[in-house]
Amino acid sequence: MVVATDNVEEIRESDVRTPSQTDAVWGVNEDKANLVARNFLFKYIALGVEVVLGIFLLPFNVKHLGASAYGLLALTASVTAYFSMLDLGYGLAQEKYAAHYRALRDPDSINSVVSTLFFVFTGIGIVTFGITVLLAFNLQHFFNLSPGQNVEARRVLLVMGGFIALNFPFSVFGGIVNGFLRNYMNGVVAVATSVLAAVVNVVVLRRGFGLFELVIAVYLVRAASLWFYRRNAYRVFPGLSIRLTCFRRDRLKALTSFSVFMLVIDIANKINYSTDAVVIGAFMTAAAVAVWTVGQRLIETIQKLTNQLNGSLFPVVVDSATSGSDARLQRILVQGTRLSLAMVIPLSLILGLVAKPLVDTWVGAKFEGAVPVIQILAVVVVVRVGNATATTLLKGMERHRLLAILNVLMSLLNLGLSILLARRYGLVGVATGTLVPVAALSMFVLFPVACREVGLSVREVLLSAVWPALWPSALMWALLVITDRFTNEGLILVSLRAALGLLLYTGLFLWAAISNPDRRWYLRSAMALVKRPAWAATA
Repeated sequence: MVVATDNVEEIRESDVRTPSQTDAVWGVNEDKANLVARNFLFKYIALGVEVVLGIFLLPFNVKHLGASAYGLLALTASVTAYFSMLDLGYGLAQEKYAAHYRALRDPDSINSVVSTLFFVFTGIGIVTFGITVLLAFNLQHFFNLSPGQNVEARRVLLVMGGFIALNFPFSVFGGIVNGFLRNYMNGVVAVATSVLAAVVNVVVLRRGFGLFELVIAVYLVRAASLWFYRRNAYRVFPGLSIRLTCFRRDRLKALTSFSVFMLVIDIANKINYSTDAVVIGAFMTAAAVAVWTVGQRLIETIQKLTNQLNGSLFPVVVDSATSGSDARLQRILVQGTRLSLAMVIPLSLILGLVAKPLVDTWVGAKFEGAVPVIQILAVVVVVRVGNATATTLLKGMERHRLLAILNVLMSLLNLGLSILLARRYGLVGVATGTLVPVAALSMFVLFPVACREVGLSVREVLLSAVWPALWPSALMWALLVITDRFTNEGLILVSLRAALGLLLYTGLFLWAAISNPDRRWYLRSAMALVKRPAWAATA
């Protein structure tokens, strides 16, 4: 975390223009350090809203739609999740080049990048809807659906696919905002849209409408929000101009040279972590998909809560690798891995231990099949988040080709094992099929390679990064097991046990597992995030 703070100071020093200086082309120029802090803050605001809404809406929707209809909704959504790969990695490429040409104060190049991608994404959107139509009228060949479910899933899929097709060309506006370090503006729109969509969701179902009407209403809200993303882009870059005459083939070639590896990694990740619902839908039932979704939703929440740090480390890794700062790269690996594990281990442990009462209270005893799924996937998320810093290092140190190969291999093994084990062991088999390749390749290939790249032995990193985050969890586990014998499974007592366990882990980690210099370092970095300028600017 100090690394990220150091980078903020470097950004502050490099910003020689006066904050709030207005320009007819570039808009308002703000202090970059405050922007970084504000963006980080809004990440967690948006995440918090998403988590709260998800906790409320999932049982509400299951109750009003029924397990079968909700499973159908989850299954259809899992199919459309793959459509994001059709951006071919250009979304991240646009952010990179927008930031690059903004630093060079080259508005013509930015407009040529945005114009080129706008028309490319328009074509991709048309192709996307064509694929949606083909899938919608052939669902019966892929999933175990009744005739009535097939008709309903077809209508839902067409609505979702139509929105995704529309979203592609509009995504260039979000890319401009992010490239100009104004991510928080998109965050405001995202939060407002999520809240309004949740309100519409509740109103539609309370009035007795069904799944199709729900999807229509919610996606109309999301479609309307695209105009606000466009408005944000013109606010941060008044000189934005999208014209067909700005389309450049050479610009597309340059974008493609960067995006192709991002695409490969994205495809592998989708296969790795988004195909399980499809496998269950193909070999089991829509109701089984609903049970799986309950467990997966909880695990995804833990991952989002604990993996925000690694996303902000990427530019620091690139800077350190470019300047040849091996000591800084070593520090990033050790501290990033330790902090990631210190966040994910206690939350995953709590989730695994209280999974049954949590599921019973949240969605009812009929979803108890999700409990073993949660416990297995909790191990998966610990491995993924614990290795996220190593993954970020490999990306930033020009080892993205190796990372792409490992992700592809992992995804193929995951898919094959999940299909094989689903036939015999059901949901537990699918979860195990995810755990085995992720754990094996992450711990025995990816992690050792990252250690070698920064010049540290695996043993050194295990002792300095993994062990300090791991051993306090043993005492925390003992506390949770002991208190379980003296309490019932009510939601209030489950929450109190979880809070007590977190306090014990935090105390042990900060005051026993790490050294005094590291403790002071963490506290200084945490205080830097709540300095008044960042909060005041956000307000």
